[in-house]
Amino acid sequence: MSHPILSEFDIVFAGGGTTACVVAGRLAAYDPSLRILILEAGQHALDKPIHVQPCQFLLNQAPTSTTVTFNIGNPSSRLNGRTPIVPCGRCVGGCSCVNLMLYTRAPASDYDDWGVNGWESENLIPLMKKLETYEVRPDLPTHGYDGPIKVSSGGCKLGICDEFIQVGTTYHKRQYADDTNDLETCNTYSPWQKYIDGTTGKRSDAAHHYVYNQAHNQNLQIWDGKRVKRIIFEDKRAVGVEFASDPVSFPDADQSLSIVRASKLVIVSSGTFGSPTILERSGIGAEAVLKRCGIEQLVNLPGVGENYQDHNNAFVPYLAADEVVTMDALWRGESILQESLAQWNSNGKSLIAQNGLDSKIKWRPDDEELKAMDPVFQPRWKEFFQDRPDKAVAIFAALAGYVSPLSRPLNLPPRNYMTASYYTLYPMSVGSVHIKLTENGKEGMDFTAGYLDDPSDIAPLDFGYKKTREIFRRMASYRGEVTAGHPNFPEGSAAACGEVSGPVDLNAPDIIYTAEDDEAINQFHRDIVQTAWHSLGTCAMKPEADQGVVDARLNVYGVSNLKVADMSISPLNVGTNTYSTALLIGERAAMIIAEDLGINCMDLTRARLR
Repeated sequence: MSHPILSEFDIVFAGGGTTACVVAGRLAAYDPSLRILILEAGQHALDKPIHVQPCQFLLNQAPTSTTVTFNIGNPSSRLNGRTPIVPCGRCVGGCSCVNLMLYTRAPASDYDDWGVNGWESENLIPLMKKLETYEVRPDLPTHGYDGPIKVSSGGCKLGICDEFIQVGTTYHKRQYADDTNDLETCNTYSPWQKYIDGTTGKRSDAAHHYVYNQAHNQNLQIWDGKRVKRIIFEDKRAVGVEFASDPVSFPDADQSLSIVRASKLVIVSSGTFGSPTILERSGIGAEAVLKRCGIEQLVNLPGVGENYQDHNNAFVPYLAADEVVTMDALWRGESILQESLAQWNSNGKSLIAQNGLDSKIKWRPDDEELKAMDPVFQPRWKEFFQDRPDKAVAIFAALAGYVSPLSRPLNLPPRNYMTASYYTLYPMSVGSVHIKLTENGKEGMDFTAGYLDDPSDIAPLDFGYKKTREIFRRMASYRGEVTAGHPNFPEGSAAACGEVSGPVDLNAPDIIYTAEDDEAINQFHRDIVQTAWHSLGTCAMKPEADQGVVDARLNVYGVSNLKVADMSISPLNVGTNTYSTALLIGERAAMIIAEDLGINCMDLTRARLR
């Protein structure tokens, strides 16, 4: 069957998420004569309030949202039979346009642990600095001050987050640090900076700051609403991409297939879910997967779609004092919304330029806390964490407002809330992402999240519930628990939840939990633990013999002129909100590709993006 060939470009990107925008934007700035095409299934994000106004991040996660794809996992007995849901970005700019904008960076040692030539931290730190403008504090050696991505404290400060730090540095007996994103500091309470432009108050995403700002370059094209089906090969050389109009973005458009050719390179950049499935539809993957879908195998690469990893996250709601400022009234659309919009339009300030998260701790347990945790965690602690003081076990944070778990949304009465958020950074469990044929013969996704499959993964979550509850109980704005959002403790339990008139004393005794209470907490987490929106690993940059998919220069094994560049290449988990790593992969990929094309990208003045 022949398809119309629309045009030819030098480089075609299959997917237009965070990393694709970085790579395409840098290459276009290095050499404006390069003909570059980005194919993205989602729609444009340019200047749309849902993307540029930071406070609107929750709307992107709403069940009716079309700016994310909701990937539905297989049911898991470890999650009490639940099917996990993992949203990922579905618009130009990908997750950078829909995420919570939390500025976190992994310890430098995470990248050294990859053991990949050219990806050591000493090679990556200059790129970390190159990509950012750190507006929080000048002259810090690991931060950058002239890059396209802005980092600030947001448009206003929230008192709840100061309370979290105050209790953390007293009751929790941890130190305070202004900056825990210096690539090594952890286990201290700190402010939480954001990917928000401190001047405009707008989200700082990859779409606006790498590609939309080069609209003058007609050689850089973005075709939105185009879903890539597969890569076109000639003798195992990638020469183009087959695609169709996306039925969600453009439901009335013609769904027939078209081909666009790439004279130099095809780059698959559709993320942890999209990239392995494009490879499999193109005949690259494990024989058994391809055979059951009736796809002729081009390259036997059994690592495709394996090594799925994420962070395990929990949201737990609390009642907050009437007089404290939270995001709730704004999110409900009350009068404060119009007042805040007017201020934001005037000077970039107000709650519009907020995500509700101003403080955190990258937490490591002390000896006393280790003893209090389930012993199942001890081997993992000794093997991985004990002698690596820069590796945090989890992040604990206070959110000024109510954010519901994906699996248990609550319809709460209008008032002020605050939410404890805690998520583990290096869980042991792994899953997989593959294509499959559904009962009606259409293509579906065979997604196993793997959450909590390893027994050690739930122990830090169970402890995280107890510790964050003790911290919140001592915060000045605490007015009790939202009972429906907490474990179902047995009647008469000392851990019973409910509304109260105020916080307990800083030196009050901790809640004593019985074995039945512990079981209630454990079951609670199996019912509500979810993605942290940090999926990675399914096209791992590892040796082919070790289930790798791409080499150190991002080339897909067994074919030519085909690379993968997105979070799917990460061979190991990273202790961070992954936007920072996606940007970093993009910067490194742009250098690699420029070198392949003979472009001198070391002259940074040629590729300045603002």
